[in-house]
Amino acid sequence: MQTTVSILMAHAYRVAPALILALTLGGCAIKPPEGIEPVRPFAVQPYLGTWYEIARLDHSFERGMTHVSAEYRLNDDGSLKVINRGYNPEKQAWNEAKGHALFTGAVDQGALKVSFFGPFYGGYFVTDLDKDYRWSLVVGPNRDYFWILARESHIADALKAELIAKAQAIGIDTTKLIWVNQTQPAP
Repeated sequence: MQTTVSILMAHAYRVAPALILALTLGGCAIKPPEGIEPVRPFAVQPYLGTWYEIARLDHSFERGMTHVSAEYRLNDDGSLKVINRGYNPEKQAWNEAKGHALFTGAVDQGALKVSFFGPFYGGYFVTDLDKDYRWSLVVGPNRDYFWILARESHIADALKAELIAKAQAIGIDTTKLIWVNQTQPAP
């Protein structure tokens, strides 16, 4: 009996720090990068629906993807269901990731945290937004995560230039933007 208790206690002491760290990180307030101010006023109802990814900075979870879109749906508890979808031409397959988003503060500010992996959240900060919710600039937990989203799969060159200037003004390296292929129908 003493041996079993000793083994369990030793295991608990090894697991407890990792569990405490995971719970602490999962419960932390997510803050925007320094100098980034999420939009206010922000209204969740007009933000719902499908957004097309016009441009992004490269990151592993979307690398090589085309025809990328994000859909936001309101849950009964006020959180958002997030469905990201994109086509992987190399594998000739659609990929889909489902997650949820919570406001990090007031619901009239575009500051959310998004999770696709249990208690682990990443920041999602709407930094600029068309008054009619036709386009949106989103920064993640740091300036290495950035997206230009739009309600249509294509934007005019003049709007593209305007959004690039807005991104540069908040410190985004726009020379590294990947312009997402939305032109040819994906299989």
